[in-house]
Formats: sequence, structure tokens, C-alpha cells
Amino acid sequence: MWDFIDERRSDILFNTYQHASLVFQAVVLATVVAVLLAVLVVRVPALAGAANIISAIGLTLPAFALIGLLLPLTSIGVVTGFVAVTFYAVLPILRNAVVGLQGVDETLLESSRGMGMSELASLWRVRIPLAWPVILAGIRTSTQMSMGIAAIAAYVKGPGLGDYIFQGLARIGGANAVNYAVVGTVGIVLVALVADGLLLLLGRVSISKGIRV
Repeated sequence: MWDFIDERRSDILFNTYQHASLVFQAVVLATVVAVLLAVLVVRVPALAGAANIISAIGLTLPAFALIGLLLPLTSIGVVTGFVAVTFYAVLPILRNAVVGLQGVDETLLESSRGMGMSELASLWRVRIPLAWPVILAGIRTSTQMSMGIAAIAAYVKGPGLGDYIFQGLARIGGANAVNYAVVGTVGIVLVALVADGLLLLLGRVSISKGIRV
């Protein structure tokens, strides 16, 4: 195993970077999309039920099925993997963002407007900061889930460590089959742990002590 890792060290590091980069970019885009959609849902309460249904249905859709649906539109490659990861990343963030934004005390919002804040300023300076702990919890869930989806995306030549897992499965019974699978799996777990640690640190920095649980 150690010889296997040593011989492919640069390739493993590059694929680890690609995996982390794919998930990071997808989760950042998903966060922006999810928060914007959550703001719309809060402004139009009738959409709340539809948002919850879409999130629930989306999370039950198998990743391979979604990738199959995307192939005629985006073909094999990085784009298909990125779109698939972003789609799944949006869902838990959207659900948490809606809950977080709806949970902000209306009295506080009225007070902010009474101080002369516009709707946009009240949203940016009061509502989102108070909902941020719940939104961040959704981002953490989304990030961990996206690590696995990114591995599956390697099936259509998406970047990342998933390629090692598929190479291992393709070589079952042959040389280095287990090594490929173990390196890919353990690598993804380590990247996921590091990402979660960074998000915990982000929470410590970005969440006000007054509302920190």
C-alpha cells in the first residue's frame, strides 16, 4: 500500500485537490442559489410547501439517474459532474435556509425597519445573520453529501478521487484493485473531515457570540 501511494503521490495529491475544488465550488454556488431561493420563499410563503417537496424529492433521486439525465445535455466530462454535485448541494442548504429565515423573530425585523433600515438592509444585517447558524448547518450537511456525489461523478470523467474507486472496482481480482479503492475512499473521507473542520472554524468566526449555541 505504501509503495502504491509513494509511486502515485503527485497524482493522488492532484486528484485530492480536484475533488476538494469541485466540492468547494459547487457548495459555494449552491449556497448562493439556495439563499436566494429561500429569500423568495420567505417573501412568498405559498412557495414554502413547494420548496420542501422539491428538496425531499431531489434528495431521493439517485445520483446515477441524475447523471444519466444530464448526459444528453452536458455530455461526459467536468460539466456534468459539477452540475450534479451543485444540484444535490442546493437541497439541504435550501431547506435549512428557509427554516432559518422563517425562524427570525418578526419583532426584531420590525425594530430594524423602525430604525430606518430598508427591506434589503434588514435582510442583510438582521435576518441572514440570525439565520446563519441554521444555514451553516445546512452547508455542512451539503458539503459532506457532496463529497460522495463528487465520487460518483467520476463515472462520467468528473474530476477527483472517485476515479480511484472506479479503477479499483474495474480491477477486482487484479493487481492493486484494493489499493485503488482504499486510497480513493480514505482520501475522500479525509477531505470531508478537513472540510467539516474548516466549516466549524468558519462558524466560530462568523456566528455572533450572542446567538452561538
